[in-house]
Amino acid sequence: MTRGFTRQFPPLKVLTDEQVEEIHRGTLQVLWSTGVYIEHERALKLLEKNGCKVDYDHKRVRMPPALVEECIRQAPGCFPAPARDPQQTLMIGGNNLCLAVAPGHKTVDPETWEPREATRKENYDAVRILDALPTVHFFSPYTPYFGFRGVPSCMAMLESLAARIRNSTKFQCVGFSNDSEVFAIEMAQAVGIEILGTCAWAPPLALYRDAVESTFRFAEAGFCLRVITGQVMGGTAPASIAGAIVTNNAEVLSGLVLAQLIRPGMRVLAKDFTAPMNMNSGAPAFGGIEIALHNAASNQIFQRYGVPLDNTTAYPNSKIPDYQCASEKAFRVFTAGLSGGNTLLFHGSVHGELTHHPIQAILDDDMAGMVGRFMQGVTVNEETLALDLIEQVGPVPGHFLNAAHTRKWWKLEQFLPQSADRLTYPEWLSSGKQNCIDNARQRMEAILSSHKPQPLTPSQEEAVERVLEEARAHYQKQGLITDDEMRQYRESMKSPNYPYE
Repeated sequence: MTRGFTRQFPPLKVLTDEQVEEIHRGTLQVLWSTGVYIEHERALKLLEKNGCKVDYDHKRVRMPPALVEECIRQAPGCFPAPARDPQQTLMIGGNNLCLAVAPGHKTVDPETWEPREATRKENYDAVRILDALPTVHFFSPYTPYFGFRGVPSCMAMLESLAARIRNSTKFQCVGFSNDSEVFAIEMAQAVGIEILGTCAWAPPLALYRDAVESTFRFAEAGFCLRVITGQVMGGTAPASIAGAIVTNNAEVLSGLVLAQLIRPGMRVLAKDFTAPMNMNSGAPAFGGIEIALHNAASNQIFQRYGVPLDNTTAYPNSKIPDYQCASEKAFRVFTAGLSGGNTLLFHGSVHGELTHHPIQAILDDDMAGMVGRFMQGVTVNEETLALDLIEQVGPVPGHFLNAAHTRKWWKLEQFLPQSADRLTYPEWLSSGKQNCIDNARQRMEAILSSHKPQPLTPSQEEAVERVLEEARAHYQKQGLITDDEMRQYRESMKSPNYPYE
């Protein structure tokens, strides 16, 4: 089992205790006075049965504070997320920060950094690279790409899950679209693994039928659930950070209440997915420092609840792996680590939700490792204080270079990045003036030539392909895959190395 990175010191606090309580009271007021929209008859009846006021004509639900707080108490504060490889099983919650992949719609050309659709081979290779990175603790939905060449859009989520199950032994998370979660659950059960499902709100304060169906299905399967929003401050949420925390809380806690009423004690990972609006364009300002502040405050509130929180995905506004990309992502992962975030989608994103590349993920592996080292804190004991050694060495010309203490402790105290340039200037000149991107590219090639994920058994592989075929037939019958699309789809699967290219 892995805990990701464990923080060894008290979390950063950006709110006073009274501010935390004020935001909580505001959240309860919204849930009871304003209410939320839920588009699902079965859910409305369940909520009404448990004391909610339900307006069936307008599908408006008002939740009593006592019910909300009781459901918060029922939700586990820390829970296991089993992976195909038991050593990769996560413990989500507590002082742990587990990092995942930040997917993108497309890949980018590593020479020009212009976006383009990924091939099947690029998708599978990217999964293999991510599986090899030690700071990638689990995989998010649509990882690494929102589909790949030759795959109809309705099959993108399932083809993505199949690729991740085949090429990684780490814990997997899935989304929902066109009932894809039905097949995702079947695939996971056939292989003998668990997956993290998704309940996604439509801000402000609306939960549509497909998200509710996903919640019921994952609850009934006995799997864990991630409740997410996706609000934009000034658009689908208040422009003020405090107001946006209230609406995010109201949405996430409503999803948590529903999950606990369906299956008491259900493992729930809440998510703070919030970005300010770029008022020049109307697009989300994914790199804004306000997101880090929103996350830090939300982490503090969810520590009060005792519910694990997934922080806003570390999407940058940059278009290439440059200073802007690194700085925007660094603030987010560092804030998550210091303030008590439990999970964060981080590795590989280049430009918002639009692009992802393994080279960026390898660069992010260094950054994640540095944050993990910081979270370990400072070890203070008789040996690390080194008073006897300091006495022995004394002033100049004494030194510590040849001490056994140095040989032991430099390896324990220092994090060694694999892509960052730490050469002296003469060494850098003689090495061909390679930069961190060159180094990351070399590491990517080395991983592709050497890393071999644990394969599925023949029966597991057969089960994955069987479920994919069931889904293909279902969506073709539903008219979501045309005959022409199916012909192209089948053509893309004729490679002798299918499914890997």
